[in-house]
Amino acid sequence: MKKHRWSIVFLIAVGVVVNYFDRINMSIAMPLMQKEFHLSPGQVGIFLSAFAWSYALLQLPVGPILDKIGVKWVTRAATMIWTVACLLTAVANGWGLIILSRVLLGVGEAPFFPAAAKAVSQWVPRNERSKAIATYDAQSKLSNAIGAPIIALIVTEWGWRGGFTATAVLSFLYAVVYWVWYREPHEDKRLTKEEYTYITEGGSQSSDVASGSAMQNIRYLLSKRKVWAVFIGFAAYGYSWFLFLTWLPGYLATEMHMSILKSGWYSAIPWIVGTITEIVIGGWLVDRLIEKGYNRTRVSKTFLVIGLLFGLSIIGAAFTHSANVAVFWISMALGGLVVTSAVAYSIPTFIAPKGTVGTLTGLLTFGNNSMAIVAPITTGFIVQATGSFMYAFLLAAAILIVGILSYAFLLTDLEPIESAGSGTSNNRVISNKQTI
Repeated sequence: MKKHRWSIVFLIAVGVVVNYFDRINMSIAMPLMQKEFHLSPGQVGIFLSAFAWSYALLQLPVGPILDKIGVKWVTRAATMIWTVACLLTAVANGWGLIILSRVLLGVGEAPFFPAAAKAVSQWVPRNERSKAIATYDAQSKLSNAIGAPIIALIVTEWGWRGGFTATAVLSFLYAVVYWVWYREPHEDKRLTKEEYTYITEGGSQSSDVASGSAMQNIRYLLSKRKVWAVFIGFAAYGYSWFLFLTWLPGYLATEMHMSILKSGWYSAIPWIVGTITEIVIGGWLVDRLIEKGYNRTRVSKTFLVIGLLFGLSIIGAAFTHSANVAVFWISMALGGLVVTSAVAYSIPTFIAPKGTVGTLTGLLTFGNNSMAIVAPITTGFIVQATGSFMYAFLLAAAILIVGILSYAFLLTDLEPIESAGSGTSNNRVISNKQTI
């Protein structure tokens, strides 16, 4: 049996790398931009969060749009928008246009992760799904590991505009490849009948459209306790994640007095650790334990809680002035946090009612990416007020504790939620079919 489904997973994974190259270029280039535009730490936080203003808000409508229109056309349009946004940033001649271009980048990249989850729900059987999601989600860490030093080198040699030009070219190349390669399973001629049968019998979701309006489906999902459990937990993870994503190079450059190039290399270390732990633990180990007969809910909850507990290692970085010690604790924190990311992203593919994977994923990523607005700005103003990152790190730890409690006490199970208006008996039939 051919494994064309994994070429789709690989295509999505490459897209994640390109996405994050587009995002981290701002954090790498910020020391130079801060000097050119005379920005305070609080203003830096606003710059770093601009991408998330549109990205987070669009998560709510993006999910229903994906469920109505489909992955292929939404993502095709998105790749072209984010390419233009990168190019606009490179040629911007003032801070206002830079912020506008970052908002446009958020518009372009907003559909990608909900689209990725929906694509995996259609292309990958349930027993391979954690591995598939970890494979592409881990690239958000690998792209930081390889992107930080590469973009730091480009910025050092050609200035901050050179970094944005390079990512614009990369984005355009990916847009072309995606346009050529991605198809829905039912229309892809490269997918053999044998593999298509394996995918559908393995519990993949169809391309059916959910009944009811987008707002009706969102309200219905928000009435479910386990949706709130993942929403809160994923948002708590998101605060620390976006703190590291936006401020780690700046933290090393200012608090640890490193050059841009050196901070790029040091920043890569925690992301390398995160890439490894997400693929090995969040992907392979989770699927392996479930294949051996362990209960999916128990396995998922265990890794979600333990991962966030490791995230509390950020407290160690709050009380050190050694770059090596700080990177060690940050690596421990990030290594644990990203395991929860892979598990959380897989949950909508298991529990979403028929035709609402995009909607539920969009809802969860809205909560997660709202922290991309809150974390950079809050961190900037804390640093501006105190002259240190200590209290910013301690606040992140406190938020993680809320996430731990949510996963531990609110997440009941990972059984599919019955469709709105369905009877309990009908839900039982669906659940049994998807379990087989």
